[in-house]
Amino acid sequence: MFQPLTPRKWFAILGVIAVMLILPLVTQDTYLLHVLILAMIFGIFASAWNFVTGFAGIKTFGHHAFFALGAYASALIGINIGLSPWLTIWIGGLIAAVAGLFIGLPILRIRSMPHVAIVTLGFAEIVRITLSNLTEITRGELGLWGIPVFESFTLPGVGEVVFSPANKLPYYYLALVLLLLSLLVITMLMRSRTGLSLIAMRDAEDAAQSLGVNLTRQKLQVFVISSFLVGVAGAFYAHYITILTPMAVAGVDLMILIIAMVLVGGLGTLTGPIAGALLLMILVEFLRDIDTFRMLVYGAIIILSVMFLPKGLVTIGQNLTRSPKAKARESD
Repeated sequence: MFQPLTPRKWFAILGVIAVMLILPLVTQDTYLLHVLILAMIFGIFASAWNFVTGFAGIKTFGHHAFFALGAYASALIGINIGLSPWLTIWIGGLIAAVAGLFIGLPILRIRSMPHVAIVTLGFAEIVRITLSNLTEITRGELGLWGIPVFESFTLPGVGEVVFSPANKLPYYYLALVLLLLSLLVITMLMRSRTGLSLIAMRDAEDAAQSLGVNLTRQKLQVFVISSFLVGVAGAFYAHYITILTPMAVAGVDLMILIIAMVLVGGLGTLTGPIAGALLLMILVEFLRDIDTFRMLVYGAIIILSVMFLPKGLVTIGQNLTRSPKAKARESD
């Protein structure tokens, strides 16, 4: 069940937010900010995938398709039509949500989760191949460049806020705002009747249906919302990196990375995917010299997490503070 936030957890969350807000004022190291921005982008992705898989129990392995669709849609609209990225990131999210509705309508009626996983993975591969072959539009693996950056604006009391590759600070705070908004949406949904329905549906579909839960509608709703959040993350990624290739945003290694983030941090928890995203992004930077073998490392991390820390990093504190009697009852 989605655990309510105790006063201790509220203080911890507010403390983390305060640290994130103050950190760029303490150090403006460009490389550190870049890693943190990527961690927040993929933290949104991981949280949205955890929302549909960890909370709703829908096993989907193709969510990177929505990341790619949001990224390319926002970038191409900005390049060809000239709309502002402040608008196109939301359009990219909506296009990803429509794609989620399109693929979700036929497959979410299926109760066999392995079939859902395979179909979504196949859909993502179709998206990747399509983006690679539409060279006149996407430039394929040569890379889509010339993606516009966010326009500058004037903030009262701060002055002009300029987005440029050399200035990571505005991107950092914008990524933080998007991450907090995503977590707020997920939290509000999980604390509502919808959240109770999702937990019931995940744990026992037949029992949930007998209590009046419309399984198909609930699955479709959470799938579309998750697709939208992933699409927005992809769109922001496009205007931050300013160059896209199909393998970078629609490759299966990206989905494996996201799965590793969620499993390491804690599947079915609110803050687990964020912790996993931060840890894995730091690890990715260390593994750049062994690029070919990164997938082996991700696989080893997933296996070790499932074996020795099945509930994720966020449960370490709970395990340390639990009484021996409680641990004994769980082992029984």
